[in-house]
Amino acid sequence: MGDPFRVVVIEDDPMVQEVNRQFIERVSSFRVVGAASNGAEGLALVEQLKPDLVIMDIFMPVLDGVRTLQKLRTANQAVDVIVITAAKDKPTIQAMLRNGVMDYIIKPFKFERIQQALENYRAFRQQLEQEGTVSQAEVDQLLFRSAAKSPRELETPPKGLHMHTLEQIVRHLRQEKQPLSAEEVAERVGIARVTARRYLEYLEKSGRVKRDVAYGGVGRPTNRYVLV
Repeated sequence: MGDPFRVVVIEDDPMVQEVNRQFIERVSSFRVVGAASNGAEGLALVEQLKPDLVIMDIFMPVLDGVRTLQKLRTANQAVDVIVITAAKDKPTIQAMLRNGVMDYIIKPFKFERIQQALENYRAFRQQLEQEGTVSQAEVDQLLFRSAAKSPRELETPPKGLHMHTLEQIVRHLRQEKQPLSAEEVAERVGIARVTARRYLEYLEKSGRVKRDVAYGGVGRPTNRYVLV
Protein backbone atom coordinates (compact mmCIF):
# COMPACT_ATOMS: atom_id res chain seq x y z
CA MET A 1 0.00 0.00 0.00
CA GLY A 2 2.99 2.32 0.42
CA ASP A 3 3.29 5.17 2.88
CA PRO A 4 0.09 6.38 4.59
CA PHE A 5 -1.45 9.71 3.68
CA ARG A 6 -0.28 12.32 6.17
CA VAL A 7 -3.08 14.43 7.66
CA VAL A 8 -3.16 17.69 9.64
CA VAL A 9 -6.32 18.40 11.66
CA ILE A 10 -7.33 22.04 12.28
CA GLU A 11 -10.10 22.17 14.89
CA ASP A 12 -10.51 24.46 17.91
CA ASP A 13 -12.56 22.07 20.08
CA PRO A 14 -10.11 19.62 21.76
CA MET A 15 -12.76 16.91 22.11
CA VAL A 16 -13.80 17.12 18.44
CA GLN A 17 -10.14 17.27 17.45
CA GLU A 18 -9.52 13.97 19.23
CA VAL A 19 -12.64 12.34 17.76
CA ASN A 20 -11.51 13.42 14.29
CA ARG A 21 -8.05 11.99 14.89
CA GLN A 22 -9.45 8.64 16.03
CA PHE A 23 -11.87 8.43 13.11
CA ILE A 24 -9.18 9.30 10.57
CA GLU A 25 -6.74 6.72 11.88
CA ARG A 26 -9.41 4.01 11.81
CA VAL A 27 -9.32 4.26 8.00
CA SER A 28 -6.54 2.32 6.32
CA SER A 29 -3.67 4.37 4.86
CA PHE A 30 -4.27 7.58 6.87
CA ARG A 31 -2.18 8.96 9.75
CA VAL A 32 -2.60 12.24 11.65
CA VAL A 33 0.80 13.94 11.85
CA GLY A 34 -0.28 17.18 13.52
CA ALA A 35 -3.20 19.10 15.02
CA ALA A 36 -3.87 22.84 15.40
CA SER A 37 -6.54 24.76 17.31
CA ASN A 38 -6.97 27.63 14.81
CA GLY A 39 -6.22 28.55 11.23
CA ALA A 40 -3.01 30.47 11.98
CA GLU A 41 -1.51 27.49 13.80
CA GLY A 42 -2.75 25.25 11.02
CA LEU A 43 -1.00 27.26 8.32
CA ALA A 44 2.26 27.02 10.25
CA LEU A 45 1.85 23.24 10.62
CA VAL A 46 1.14 22.78 6.93
CA GLU A 47 4.26 24.78 6.07
CA GLN A 48 6.30 22.71 8.51
CA LEU A 49 4.93 19.19 7.95
CA LYS A 50 3.90 19.28 4.25
CA PRO A 51 0.92 16.93 4.72
CA ASP A 52 -1.10 15.35 1.92
CA LEU A 53 -4.42 16.34 3.42
CA VAL A 54 -5.87 18.95 5.80
CA ILE A 55 -9.14 18.28 7.63
CA MET A 56 -10.45 21.49 9.17
CA ASP A 57 -13.32 23.33 10.80
CA ILE A 58 -14.63 26.74 9.68
CA PHE A 59 -15.69 28.42 12.93
CA MET A 60 -12.33 28.99 14.66
CA PRO A 61 -10.65 31.83 16.59
CA VAL A 62 -7.76 33.93 15.21
CA LEU A 63 -8.25 32.72 11.62
CA ASP A 64 -11.40 30.97 10.44
CA GLY A 65 -11.59 28.15 7.92
CA VAL A 66 -12.60 30.28 4.95
CA ARG A 67 -9.61 32.60 5.31
CA THR A 68 -7.31 29.70 6.15
CA LEU A 69 -8.22 27.94 2.92
CA GLN A 70 -7.76 31.14 0.94
CA LYS A 71 -4.29 31.59 2.43
CA LEU A 72 -3.38 27.99 1.64
CA ARG A 73 -4.32 28.56 -1.98
CA THR A 74 -2.57 31.94 -2.18
CA ALA A 75 0.59 30.30 -0.84
CA ASN A 76 0.26 27.53 -3.46
CA GLN A 77 0.48 24.84 -0.80
CA ALA A 78 0.27 21.43 -2.47
CA VAL A 79 -2.28 20.05 -0.02
CA ASP A 80 -5.86 18.85 -0.33
CA VAL A 81 -8.61 19.91 2.09
CA ILE A 82 -11.70 18.26 3.56
CA VAL A 83 -14.02 20.40 5.70
CA ILE A 84 -15.80 19.16 8.83
CA THR A 85 -17.96 21.95 10.23
CA ALA A 86 -21.32 23.05 11.64
CA ALA A 87 -21.56 25.76 8.94
CA LYS A 88 -24.61 25.01 6.77
CA ASP A 89 -25.15 28.31 4.97
CA LYS A 90 -24.82 28.21 1.21
CA PRO A 91 -22.46 31.20 0.82
CA THR A 92 -19.91 29.54 3.11
CA ILE A 93 -20.25 26.20 1.36
CA GLN A 94 -19.86 27.94 -2.01
CA ALA A 95 -16.76 29.82 -0.82
CA MET A 96 -15.11 26.59 0.31
CA LEU A 97 -16.00 24.72 -2.89
CA ARG A 98 -14.66 27.59 -5.03
CA ASN A 99 -11.35 27.23 -3.24
CA GLY A 100 -11.17 23.54 -4.04
CA VAL A 101 -12.18 21.48 -1.00
CA MET A 102 -12.40 17.75 -1.70
CA ASP A 103 -15.42 17.16 0.53
CA TYR A 104 -17.70 19.02 2.93
CA ILE A 105 -19.01 17.21 6.04
CA ILE A 106 -21.58 18.85 8.32
CA LYS A 107 -21.49 18.24 12.08
CA PRO A 108 -22.69 16.14 13.75
CA PHE A 109 -21.53 13.25 11.60
CA LYS A 110 -20.95 9.52 11.91
CA PHE A 111 -17.74 7.60 11.33
CA GLU A 112 -19.10 6.15 8.09
CA ARG A 113 -19.30 9.62 6.52
CA ILE A 114 -15.66 10.49 7.16
CA GLN A 115 -14.69 6.96 6.14
CA GLN A 116 -16.47 7.53 2.83
CA ALA A 117 -14.69 10.87 2.33
CA LEU A 118 -11.28 9.37 3.03
CA GLU A 119 -11.86 6.33 0.84
CA ASN A 120 -12.95 8.65 -1.97
CA TYR A 121 -9.79 10.68 -1.45
CA ARG A 122 -7.58 7.59 -1.44
CA ALA A 123 -9.15 6.36 -4.70
CA PHE A 124 -8.73 9.85 -6.19
CA ARG A 125 -5.03 9.96 -5.33
CA GLN A 126 -4.35 6.42 -6.49
CA GLN A 127 -5.99 7.13 -9.82
CA LEU A 128 -3.94 10.29 -10.35
CA GLU A 129 -0.68 8.59 -9.41
CA GLN A 130 -1.03 5.88 -12.06
CA GLU A 131 1.10 6.39 -15.15
CA GLY A 132 -0.34 7.18 -18.54
CA THR A 133 -3.26 9.21 -19.79
CA VAL A 134 -6.93 8.99 -18.78
CA SER A 135 -10.20 8.70 -20.64
CA GLN A 136 -13.14 11.09 -20.35
CA ALA A 137 -14.93 8.56 -18.13
CA GLU A 138 -11.92 8.48 -15.80
CA VAL A 139 -11.78 12.28 -15.69
CA ASP A 140 -15.49 12.32 -14.82
CA GLN A 141 -14.78 9.80 -12.09
CA LEU A 142 -11.98 11.98 -10.70
CA LEU A 143 -14.10 15.13 -10.76
CA PHE A 144 -17.30 13.70 -9.39
CA ARG A 145 -15.96 10.66 -7.49
CA SER A 146 -18.66 8.58 -9.17
CA ALA A 147 -18.44 4.81 -9.14
CA ALA A 148 -18.85 2.59 -12.16
CA LYS A 149 -22.42 2.07 -10.99
CA SER A 150 -24.50 4.52 -9.01
CA PRO A 151 -25.92 3.50 -5.61
CA ARG A 152 -29.34 3.15 -7.19
CA GLU A 153 -28.00 0.51 -9.57
CA LEU A 154 -26.42 -1.60 -6.84
CA GLU A 155 -28.65 -3.21 -4.27
CA THR A 156 -28.08 -2.14 -0.67
CA PRO A 157 -25.60 -4.68 0.72
CA PRO A 158 -26.28 -6.65 3.91
CA LYS A 159 -25.26 -5.37 7.33
CA GLY A 160 -21.49 -5.16 7.74
CA LEU A 161 -20.83 -4.32 4.08
CA HIS A 162 -20.63 -0.69 2.98
CA MET A 163 -22.07 0.60 -0.28
CA HIS A 164 -19.07 2.83 -1.01
CA THR A 165 -16.60 -0.04 -0.67
CA LEU A 166 -18.84 -2.19 -2.85
CA GLU A 167 -18.85 0.54 -5.53
CA GLN A 168 -15.05 0.80 -5.40
CA ILE A 169 -14.67 -2.95 -5.92
CA VAL A 170 -17.08 -2.92 -8.86
CA ARG A 171 -15.19 0.00 -10.40
CA HIS A 172 -11.81 -1.74 -10.12
CA LEU A 173 -13.19 -4.95 -11.57
CA ARG A 174 -14.65 -2.97 -14.45
CA GLN A 175 -11.31 -1.25 -15.15
CA GLU A 176 -9.34 -4.52 -15.34
CA LYS A 177 -9.26 -6.67 -18.47
CA GLN A 178 -8.29 -9.79 -16.49
CA PRO A 179 -10.07 -11.36 -13.49
CA LEU A 180 -8.74 -10.28 -10.10
CA SER A 181 -8.05 -12.31 -6.98
CA ALA A 182 -9.31 -11.22 -3.56
CA GLU A 183 -5.74 -10.20 -2.68
CA GLU A 184 -5.48 -7.98 -5.77
CA VAL A 185 -8.86 -6.39 -5.05
CA ALA A 186 -7.82 -5.77 -1.44
CA GLU A 187 -4.62 -4.05 -2.56
CA ARG A 188 -6.38 -1.78 -5.04
CA VAL A 189 -9.20 -0.75 -2.69
CA GLY A 190 -7.12 -0.57 0.48
CA ILE A 191 -8.92 -3.18 2.58
CA ALA A 192 -7.99 -6.50 4.17
CA ARG A 193 -7.98 -9.59 1.95
CA VAL A 194 -10.59 -11.34 4.10
CA THR A 195 -12.82 -8.25 3.78
CA ALA A 196 -12.38 -8.18 0.01
CA ARG A 197 -13.37 -11.86 -0.13
CA ARG A 198 -16.61 -11.13 1.76
CA TYR A 199 -17.57 -8.43 -0.76
CA LEU A 200 -16.64 -10.60 -3.72
CA GLU A 201 -18.65 -13.53 -2.38
CA TYR A 202 -21.65 -11.23 -1.93
CA LEU A 203 -21.27 -9.93 -5.49
CA GLU A 204 -21.02 -13.50 -6.76
CA LYS A 205 -24.20 -14.55 -4.92
CA SER A 206 -26.04 -11.51 -6.28
CA GLY A 207 -24.99 -12.36 -9.82
CA ARG A 208 -22.76 -9.32 -10.38
CA VAL A 209 -19.46 -11.20 -10.64
CA LYS A 210 -18.36 -14.63 -11.83
CA ARG A 211 -15.70 -16.68 -10.05
CA ASP A 212 -12.99 -18.41 -12.06
CA VAL A 213 -10.60 -20.90 -10.50
CA ALA A 214 -7.02 -20.45 -11.72
CA TYR A 215 -4.68 -23.47 -11.55
CA GLY A 216 -1.27 -21.95 -12.06
CA GLY A 217 1.67 -23.76 -10.50
CA VAL A 218 2.26 -25.43 -7.17
CA GLY A 219 -0.18 -24.88 -4.31
CA ARG A 220 -3.88 -24.31 -3.92
CA PRO A 221 -5.83 -22.92 -6.89
CA THR A 222 -6.66 -19.20 -6.79
CA ASN A 223 -10.18 -17.85 -7.03
CA ARG A 224 -10.34 -14.94 -9.45
CA TYR A 225 -13.35 -12.69 -10.04
CA VAL A 226 -14.67 -10.87 -13.08
CA LEU A 227 -17.77 -8.74 -13.64
CA VAL A 228 -20.61 -10.52 -15.41
